[in-house]
Amino acid sequence: MPSLTPPPIVDELIDGLISREGGFVDHAADRGGPTRYGITEAVARAHGYTGPMALLPRGEAAAIYRRLYWLRPAFDQVARRAPRVAAELFDTGANMGPGVAVTFLQRALTALNRNGSDFPDLVPDGRIGAATLAALDAFLALRKDQGETVLLRALEALQGERYLRLAEKRPANEAFLYGWLATRLGQDD
Repeated sequence: MPSLTPPPIVDELIDGLISREGGFVDHAADRGGPTRYGITEAVARAHGYTGPMALLPRGEAAAIYRRLYWLRPAFDQVARRAPRVAAELFDTGANMGPGVAVTFLQRALTALNRNGSDFPDLVPDGRIGAATLAALDAFLALRKDQGETVLLRALEALQGERYLRLAEKRPANEAFLYGWLATRLGQDD
């Protein structure tokens, strides 16, 4: 069950994300259309905002990030175990969708379980549940010294590969590739 009181880390993460995303943007190559603070118009509308996107209040954007990109995907549960991993998942989830971020985590944990000898393989379903949390707990317990750092590297490798693939599949995304790589990868190094 998600925590009703988010850990303080989420406020810092949201502030940092909103700062990186900036204000109102309506880039012709962006399939998401008009955004403010990184919140697309479709997401804002789905959560009750009816005003012009250029005027979306910062507090409303923060509330959407907290609800949709922190609590709903259970990144608060990850933060209790591995705060830096939770921060990475939050940022990736805000940019690519929480399900993508969780799938990256599930794939990385499965690849790092030494053929199932440390913990069972995970089904990459994009949802954090008991099995994913148990795998994360087992991985961190076994790899105390650098486990979180290695897991972060695996997550960022998957994220970077996806950005390159997005730019290759849709040349219009090349307009965003440099910024994605500059601001989304290596932030905890």
